[in-house]
Amino acid sequence: MNDETMGQEDAAQDAEACAEALESLDRISLDEIAFDDSGVDVQDEPETEAQSDNQDAGDVEPAEDEADHEGTESEAGNQPESDTGEETVLLDSLPAEDSLTRELPGLGSAPAVDETIAMGDIPLPSVPSAREAEVRHRKMSPKRRNLMVAGVVAVALVAGGAGYAAWNGYQQEQAAAVAANAHTMMSVQIGMHAAGLDCSTGSKIPVQVSGQDSDGSSVSETLYVDEHGRGIKLLPGDYTLSIAASPIAADGTIYTVPTTKTQVTVKSDGQDLSAQATFKLKVPSADTVTDDQIDAAAKYAEEGGASSAAAAKVLQQAATARRDAAVNAVSAQKAQASRDADARHKATDLYQLDIPVEWYGKVATWQNGNTLCIYLGDDANTPLVTLVAVREGESFTPDEGDTVLGAANLGNGYTVYANGPVYPYVVPQTINGRTQNPVSTYPMDTAIELVELTTGNRYTYSQIKNDLVGKDGKADGATKLECDYLAQILLPSIKAQD
Repeated sequence: MNDETMGQEDAAQDAEACAEALESLDRISLDEIAFDDSGVDVQDEPETEAQSDNQDAGDVEPAEDEADHEGTESEAGNQPESDTGEETVLLDSLPAEDSLTRELPGLGSAPAVDETIAMGDIPLPSVPSAREAEVRHRKMSPKRRNLMVAGVVAVALVAGGAGYAAWNGYQQEQAAAVAANAHTMMSVQIGMHAAGLDCSTGSKIPVQVSGQDSDGSSVSETLYVDEHGRGIKLLPGDYTLSIAASPIAADGTIYTVPTTKTQVTVKSDGQDLSAQATFKLKVPSADTVTDDQIDAAAKYAEEGGASSAAAAKVLQQAATARRDAAVNAVSAQKAQASRDADARHKATDLYQLDIPVEWYGKVATWQNGNTLCIYLGDDANTPLVTLVAVREGESFTPDEGDTVLGAANLGNGYTVYANGPVYPYVVPQTINGRTQNPVSTYPMDTAIELVELTTGNRYTYSQIKNDLVGKDGKADGATKLECDYLAQILLPSIKAQD
């Protein structure tokens, strides 16, 4: 017999075995598993086959079981067919006079409930006990058991194949969803702080994006976001973000561009990346903005930051005008400061100095040789301080009513002494009527200004009068105030003449 013939026979045998297994499953029905009230099973195979089966399996039944079996078989020969197995009776097939509480033989008139309850045409069998299941298992031939097992295996294989197919289909759907997601543009938001910027009237912020998307493709492009950091759309992937240039606000404001770069990972649509990427654009002094900064901002505004090239041009002109105005203002301030410095600068043959800024515009000076007097406004009789140069080794005595308020050594053999009235003391005394010296009598406006100037506006007249001088009339505290101010502001500016 050749190999082809043998293979055909094996295939035929396998097909027959599967057919028998499926047939055996069809034969297993509820009418094969009917039990009576006493738990005695209907014999499916002859006694000889059961005994042979038991012997093949190595089982030895006790004598009592054999006797019971023989007695049952004998009884079955003498009893009607209905006694050997419980017969299923449908309710609608009973005679009219029968009922569920009919009298049963041997039980007198005691009513009994029929355990068989019809449900359509299929009776509901009682559940077999463990012993009944074991006896039934022993009665079943090995061939039938093998066929049943084969059938169960076949069903399991079919079910398993169907389950695997379903799971595989689910996995494929998930993979397809992930693949589709990887090729879908995701809108993400970053953190952005730019004071005064409104991108609806100004230009948007250019963001440089570089990195790699989920396909492994390199990405390098410029995207534009508004003042809230919205406007970026990317495929899932890993990217580096940085600010390419300043936006231009409607009033022409140019911002300082941060140099920081940040790494982000785009995963889903609507993702908030502000925790990973937040940029702060500060407003510099307008006069420090360069032409290069304005040109770069205008370039990106034209390429996508503004609604049109014409709008970008208008914003560029606004930025240039704002910068130029700031530069002009600063230049004017510097020029005025230079003139003021020249006006404040005073000099004699031995020394030079600068009038304190707080005094400038409120005082005037007169000069006599190396003596310089700084007085209030146009009243030469109200000196704030008089500077006198004295050779080293010579003594200095101030005029009556004046006090030495400080001294500056020139280092060339001379010392400059600053002396004058202690206005924080004499003014309150005059107002209180404690002195009638006409030199110490001042209008209230003048008195207030004198106190403020000699203390550098650190104290008001009321504070000096009520808190510092008080009622004891001592000048120590008031004198110290004026001396401290002059020592900090005026005396350090006194230098020897070149």
